[in-house]
Amino acid sequence: MPRKPDGPRYTSEHARAGVRAKLPEIATWPNQYQGYEITITIPEYTSVCPRTGLPDFGTITIHYVPNKLCLELKSLKYYILAYRSLGIFYENAVNRILEDAARACRPKRMVVRGEFTMRGGMRTTVEARYPRRKS
Repeated sequence: MPRKPDGPRYTSEHARAGVRAKLPEIATWPNQYQGYEITITIPEYTSVCPRTGLPDFGTITIHYVPNKLCLELKSLKYYILAYRSLGIFYENAVNRILEDAARACRPKRMVVRGEFTMRGGMRTTVEARYPRRKS
């Protein structure tokens, strides 16, 4: 039977890492139309594993139906770039991006999907939705 790796265990500090970090604000601009959808693909997402310090890579896709505001792309780029040196788990990053983007533009609905590069023979995809579904 394979042995579990030695070294530090995951802690509650690892789990919370990056969730409350100060990040650049996502700006918006007034929407002129209704009844359409926007998809933004960010293929160069990077962050850092809070446990190992190793880099994580992936593609973030934000798909939303705007209401009165649209996300401004330059500020979104700076917001995503701030993750580059941030220690945060994939799951937390996707949920944090959803919360911050939805708070900025208050869309009718939004999905944030993170497709992360293979590590250890496994590929991870995380998806979060606004409004939040009740479990």
